[in-house]
Amino acid sequence: MSEDVWIIGASMTPIRRHRDRDALDLSAEACLGALDDAGMSIRDMGVMAVGTQFEPYTFGQQVQKQIGQTGIPLYNVHNACATGATAVRSVLMEIKAGEADLGLALGVEQMTAGSPPYRSMKPAEGNEFTAEGRDGHVMPTEGILGTGQMFGVFAQTGMDYARQHDGVGFEQFAKVAEKNHAHSTLNPLAQYQRPYSLEEIMSAEMLAYPNTLPMSCPTGDGAAAVVLVSEERLRTLDPEVRRRAVKISASVMTSDPYDPSGLAHPDVNTLTRLAADQAYERAGIGPEDLDLVELHDCFATAELVHYDNLRLCEPGGAGEWIDRRGPWRDGELPVNVSGGLISKGHPIGATGVANIYEVTTHLRGEAGDRQIEGARVGMTHVIGLGSACAVHILERAAGG
Repeated sequence: MSEDVWIIGASMTPIRRHRDRDALDLSAEACLGALDDAGMSIRDMGVMAVGTQFEPYTFGQQVQKQIGQTGIPLYNVHNACATGATAVRSVLMEIKAGEADLGLALGVEQMTAGSPPYRSMKPAEGNEFTAEGRDGHVMPTEGILGTGQMFGVFAQTGMDYARQHDGVGFEQFAKVAEKNHAHSTLNPLAQYQRPYSLEEIMSAEMLAYPNTLPMSCPTGDGAAAVVLVSEERLRTLDPEVRRRAVKISASVMTSDPYDPSGLAHPDVNTLTRLAADQAYERAGIGPEDLDLVELHDCFATAELVHYDNLRLCEPGGAGEWIDRRGPWRDGELPVNVSGGLISKGHPIGATGVANIYEVTTHLRGEAGDRQIEGARVGMTHVIGLGSACAVHILERAAGG
């Protein structure tokens, strides 16, 4: 069994409302970009996994028709918002099992009107926040998909945390969105790239208290892909490829544990804590060793509670941590320097791979204006309700 798996290629499309491109176009761009970044071709790959929540179940085979059919094993993956991360883990486990030494993982989604699952949706008269959206504003992904259910899940999660801990209220949740919108101004791939003031965020249309529109993720289209390689194969590659390689030190997935109450509700807190604790143990590090984190901020309330769930702040201290700007890019531990789902965007199948792309780019020192200087260790986290949580810890190559 291969001990370590490394990322040697990574690529991501801009997240936009791509009205003149479909999911296959975006998939091909991301896959070919990742292969080119790795100095490889599809002929070198021994396995492939394609994650998408809404395209047909054999969408991966359609992608192969665009980038090359070579007869390799192909996994079609869907796992709600954890879809892309699950695709990465599928390839990683194939490599760890010795079934392949190189593999390609893709996450993709097209979510604007006219594409599944929105083909039947038309802008409602007088409603500017439909699937079509409006420049400078956000329209919540989760609300459409769950017909409002996800508003309630994450509003309740945030308010439960606020009731249990001092110093957490509407303003602290709004500060999360203020941070992420500010971060996205440095990310050319982000769907929204303008700052929102705290006043704008708090006075915007309320979805489910305490989340307003700018505190919620938008719909959008995008794709991201990574090329993974075994430790043994990596040693045979060009020195420049090895220098830019990023190690996956931990890859963990969890689902909801048994709930003796019998209530059928997602427990976003417990499955995240389980995944984070296992990931730290497997990687042999603690949260104090992290240099940046990309976590699942489908709503601002989700990000704040996950500061605590991922052990990024003192227990119960998430409100105080955002107040002192601890998770800002110039703070103690930068969180969602990409802009997060709130501002970078959340094309569901792509998100888990996009998070890995973002951290990989920083560990390579290639993130441009948003670069976290000296970054050597990063974490990614996604939650797919239904429920699945995926956490990956990535490390920069020694000497890289």
